[in-house]
Amino acid sequence: MEQREPTAVVHAFWTRMQARDWEGLGALLADDLVVEWPVSAERIEGRADFVAVNARYPEGWSIEVLRVVADGEAVVSEVEVPHETMGVHRVVSLWTVRDGTITGGREYWTALGSDPSPQWRAPFVRPL
Repeated sequence: MEQREPTAVVHAFWTRMQARDWEGLGALLADDLVVEWPVSAERIEGRADFVAVNARYPEGWSIEVLRVVADGEAVVSEVEVPHETMGVHRVVSLWTVRDGTITGGREYWTALGSDPSPQWRAPFVRPL
């Protein structure tokens, strides 16, 4: 694979995910990739398992990249993932990109509004 800047690699990651280009997605990932999902307390070890868990996710979703920012090999993406039956999710992903390949990540997936605002904050906040 040609050498690409870390932000370009992460943009390509989300483009291939949206296209369901699982082979192309895998080409962006290190063999020994490790991705953590702290919200569900899961760790995915290896390119094959990461691609498989995403390829088997129930259909009906799309991806809108909201932003991608980088500092060297550390890349952060914020993505909105609406699903036809499961609602709208947001994910903030913290990626490590080395030599044009994603070597690791930590993703925080949540459904919009899934953590209701406590009453005491009502005078200080407005709903999104």
